[in-house]
Amino acid sequence: MVYQDGQFCLSVPFSFPTYVIPVASNINKTEKIQLNLKAGIGTQVLCKTTSHPFKEIRRGAGELLLLYEAEVVSFSSTDFFFSYSVCSSDISAGLLLRAPSPHDHDQREMFCFTLFPGSDLCRKVFRKVIIFVVDISGSMQGGAIESAKTALLEAISNLSQTDSFNIIAFNEISAAFSPSIELASNETIEKAAEWISTNLIAKGGTNIVSPLNQAIEMVAETGDSVPLIFLITDGAVENERDICNNIKKLFLDWGPDSPRICTFGIGSYCNHFFLQMLAQIGRGYYDAAYDIDSITFRMQRLFDSSSSLILTNIKIDALEHIDKLEMYPSRIPDLSAGCPVIVSGRYSGKFPDTLKASGTLSDLSRFVVDVKAQNAKDIPLDRVLARRHIDTLTCHAWLSGSKPLEEKVAKMSIQTGIPSEYTSLILVQTDKGKQSSGPVLVQEMMGMNGRKVIFLRNTGIGFGDLMATSENLPLGSGEPKLHVSKDFMMKAATNFCGSLMDRCCCMCFIQACSQVNDKCAVAFTQLCTALACFQCLSCCCEICDSCDQCCG
Repeated sequence: MVYQDGQFCLSVPFSFPTYVIPVASNINKTEKIQLNLKAGIGTQVLCKTTSHPFKEIRRGAGELLLLYEAEVVSFSSTDFFFSYSVCSSDISAGLLLRAPSPHDHDQREMFCFTLFPGSDLCRKVFRKVIIFVVDISGSMQGGAIESAKTALLEAISNLSQTDSFNIIAFNEISAAFSPSIELASNETIEKAAEWISTNLIAKGGTNIVSPLNQAIEMVAETGDSVPLIFLITDGAVENERDICNNIKKLFLDWGPDSPRICTFGIGSYCNHFFLQMLAQIGRGYYDAAYDIDSITFRMQRLFDSSSSLILTNIKIDALEHIDKLEMYPSRIPDLSAGCPVIVSGRYSGKFPDTLKASGTLSDLSRFVVDVKAQNAKDIPLDRVLARRHIDTLTCHAWLSGSKPLEEKVAKMSIQTGIPSEYTSLILVQTDKGKQSSGPVLVQEMMGMNGRKVIFLRNTGIGFGDLMATSENLPLGSGEPKLHVSKDFMMKAATNFCGSLMDRCCCMCFIQACSQVNDKCAVAFTQLCTALACFQCLSCCCEICDSCDQCCG
């Protein structure tokens, strides 16, 4: 779910395959959608926007049950969209606890702590001190660099005159807008806009460590503000692990007032797990864009959501006394007016019924909120948090090169059905009418005599492409069009199984034949007989069986 403009937003592609639509036109068609919302907080939630006319069935503290049911002439193809907000003007928090399921490979308890910024628009934010570190290597040429410039201009234009900023552009070398951080006066912003137009030209290679160190040196002394470094890149470099380890050591020595690092990845050639790891170390936020059209929007959203800090150095007292604690992320980021803080993980022993969360406000006063734990027995936390946990563990597995961590990610991926970098989706031919009993090891699959095993393309995003970066390949050059695993799975299931099989499978073929005249039906039958001689019909059946397993 996306948090934007104080609302949680959910968008789901929503369409029906043609083979489920009755052939007879006089049969009534009924659409029904039931939405059961459990926000995990004791305050009221408010429904903001819906794509379908829902009716409220039940409302409670942090809960909402909505229902849409209607007789329609044709089934809807409108994507399902829903947004809601938490009714609280002040900073509030929620805590969910849940026991693991009997089949969970990790039998430790689960927790999820959420800190909401509230809807008070008058709340004072920390003075912004921001350095934008922008990749201008040759691979950024074209739409990527233009989109980045548009987002950057929008970001500096929204700064107040009490804020400060600087810009560092880099390829093999780096060039700064100013030798030091400048106040965001109208005159300075105009000069910066002119500098961006003149100097942000895509050419050369990629060297991340020098401009990053230069930015850290610039924010070494910032007074009462929290310095932010925004790193934007579309490439991978060889020394990424060294960068993470060096910054981790530097920030630990620096203490709680160390700079915050936010990262933004463009395309699939950069190492997104390096960028996520860097953001975790810097207690910042990460986002990415895999196509040119979404770069400007997603960059602006990251700037807006992570730069308006209202609470820093957040601590949760109970976590210091929990046994075998595993927390994601390991370092709690600051609370921004545009983004809630979510901390989750596993633990052993007993979790206290109440806890205190504290932090520092912009006026340097201390803020404390008491949080009461709720039993989330009807919320599948293992699946709700699976994507977050898998991505975080993958970052640590990449950084440390730990095989046990890789195996742990693979187990979580198989258990929850969430793709990962260490698992692949495989279709296995089974006996007709029988379902697979569950996940099967590759070694067992290869031993299935006479069974067809199909290895599908990896749905992960990978760990960057050094070769493509060194060759300065631009965004989209030689890349597959489907980058994000969830998009691939949705489009594979909807487009391939829903479009190709709609036209080739037996149900739709019978449907089509029922609407044509006798002579045409005879011609279709003769055509299928001819195709069978070349075993094309057998091929189609195998595809249908594979798609049934994929979609089932």
